[in-house]
Amino acid sequence: MTKRNKKNRFNFLTKRFSKKMQQKLVMLFMAIILAFIVLIGRITYINASKGSRYTKIVLDQQEYDSRVIPYKRGDIVDRNGTKMAASERVYNVILDVAALKSDKDYEEPTIKVLGDVFGIKEEDVKKVIEEAPDSRYQILAKGVAYDKAQKFKEIEDDTENHPNVKGIWLEDDYKRHYPYDTLASDVIGFVSSEDQGAIGIESAYNDILSGTDGREYGYFDDASLAKRTVKPAKNGNTVVSTIDVTLQSIVEQCIREFNEEHAGEVRAGEPGSKNTAVIIMNPNTGEILTEASYPNFNLNSPRDLSGVYSKEQTAAMSDDEKLDAMNTLWRNFAVSDAYEPGSTVKPFTVAAGLESGALTGDESYVCNGFLHVGDWDISCHLKTGHGTQTIEQAVANSCNVALMQMAKSIGIENFVKYQHIFGFGEYTGIDLPGEAGTSSLVYTNENMGITDLAINSFGQGFNVTMTQMAAAFSSLVNGGLYYEPHVVKQIQDQSGSVVETKNPVLLRKTVSAETSTMVKQYMKAVMTSGTGKGAQVPGYDIGAKTGTAEKLPRNQGKYLLSFIGYAPQENPEVVVYVVIDEPNVERQDNSAYVLGLSQKIMSQVFPYLNITTTESGDTAPENTDSADTASQGTDYEAFDSEYEDTYTNQAGSYVDENYTPDLDDWAAGQPSE
Repeated sequence: MTKRNKKNRFNFLTKRFSKKMQQKLVMLFMAIILAFIVLIGRITYINASKGSRYTKIVLDQQEYDSRVIPYKRGDIVDRNGTKMAASERVYNVILDVAALKSDKDYEEPTIKVLGDVFGIKEEDVKKVIEEAPDSRYQILAKGVAYDKAQKFKEIEDDTENHPNVKGIWLEDDYKRHYPYDTLASDVIGFVSSEDQGAIGIESAYNDILSGTDGREYGYFDDASLAKRTVKPAKNGNTVVSTIDVTLQSIVEQCIREFNEEHAGEVRAGEPGSKNTAVIIMNPNTGEILTEASYPNFNLNSPRDLSGVYSKEQTAAMSDDEKLDAMNTLWRNFAVSDAYEPGSTVKPFTVAAGLESGALTGDESYVCNGFLHVGDWDISCHLKTGHGTQTIEQAVANSCNVALMQMAKSIGIENFVKYQHIFGFGEYTGIDLPGEAGTSSLVYTNENMGITDLAINSFGQGFNVTMTQMAAAFSSLVNGGLYYEPHVVKQIQDQSGSVVETKNPVLLRKTVSAETSTMVKQYMKAVMTSGTGKGAQVPGYDIGAKTGTAEKLPRNQGKYLLSFIGYAPQENPEVVVYVVIDEPNVERQDNSAYVLGLSQKIMSQVFPYLNITTTESGDTAPENTDSADTASQGTDYEAFDSEYEDTYTNQAGSYVDENYTPDLDDWAAGQPSE
């Protein structure tokens, strides 16, 4: 049988290539296989070790977009939850120039909509297109209100009538708004265009009110599928102040009416005083219920001077003069200005005498109209003299001669000691920026002479701030407990949960309960038979002290009038401090002006706060949060019962001794859109 040859399927190879060539081809094929294996291994390694890096490179080479998600700045509310500062949602108009230029039919209708809806000029849009033709993000307008945004959305959705409106989109943003315009302007403060607090609570609590921006970012792949990641914004916390909006409104209205009544009376073109200010404080907690001053300013337009100056006056100002005017307007008189307090200091002199043992309360003095001290004859305000005066009569009648004799008995060392115990020359620790440093404006043991001691006894020759006086006076009438004054009581998160409570801080003991009781007896006489009778409010048991301080330089007819009082006589619930600096009247030393204003304020404030009346003998239960005696059930910081004159500033306060706000920059800047 003949054996048949098996057909060779690779016969074509043998016909075309030699055996040697076939060997080479096999080796090449094996090399290619090996190369693929190596390449796959390398790709696997790169993906494992450097994948994110190369992914980023790829993303950067594709159409990539991202946007900031702005945070909402926290609200500032009053003690009852009423908003005093809030951030409203607004919109920024963004132009995608590349999208607009992708079709020549898009440009004209898009520019028209930008003008019709947002008021953006055609030439401004064309300039942006020319300067940044490939840009995907150009801000054309900021702070656009909701109604305009809604109008644009209707156009955007109407593709039938507006098919060629392309490249416009709206970016969420927030704008700071103050619902009450001028109310509590010094306390609240405002923000700069960079959303940074400039003055007031906005500045002191800026870190708490501020949040953190979020970001939305990603890219579109070749299939136009969105790959996107969102990091949400973290909103700021809410600051709950101690201020009562209703109370603040009452006081500011009274101040405004006084200044309007006397505007231009002597000094043409000026308000009724250089400055009128009021502090209302809870003496048992240090909470400031009202802090008001005039002139004030509109928080929504802080650079607007029209509330103080006429158009003619503003037009005549240089740029530097305008800056100075704004800085003065923004300055918080109650915190940042120091002045000679006048006779409102006399109860403190008496208290120092009682506490040091120099006085017993049974003393009497003879006033012949002046007292010779050192090389000087120092006059009493009553040039004919008061005659014989008990301590109570001396306080009630505000007798300078009697007070100078008391100070002589007290002595320089004890007098200086108690000035510091009461906080004169010290920082109060109030949680507002810009507190005036007065350490150099009071005497020391080393530089006080007998004449200095004499005039200091009735409030001349040294300086205080309103905050210092209110805090010290509160301790004088509440039994000797000095509380740190403050304007914030709580911090809440965006859901309303309390994250921090600002409990009253008891710093020290100033006087004994016995001394407090005796001094209050003397100050009650001020209202019943003394210099404060003109401020009496029927139905209320009030104690007080008046002050008429002659300003430097002397004999120029310039005075600072003041009234500081409390109610009721037993267990005081409220302290009211009123200051009128250089009233715009013929006779500035007439205390009737400050008495009239104080009476007007107290007659409205006391009923609102449900202050104990002489008829009922008890306090109405409603609205007790406004003037509660919060000393009960509160944890206080320990104080030193042996405190002398070593107190400086308490750790943890918001006060910065070196606080120097750049008010010139804020004044010169332009308000944000």
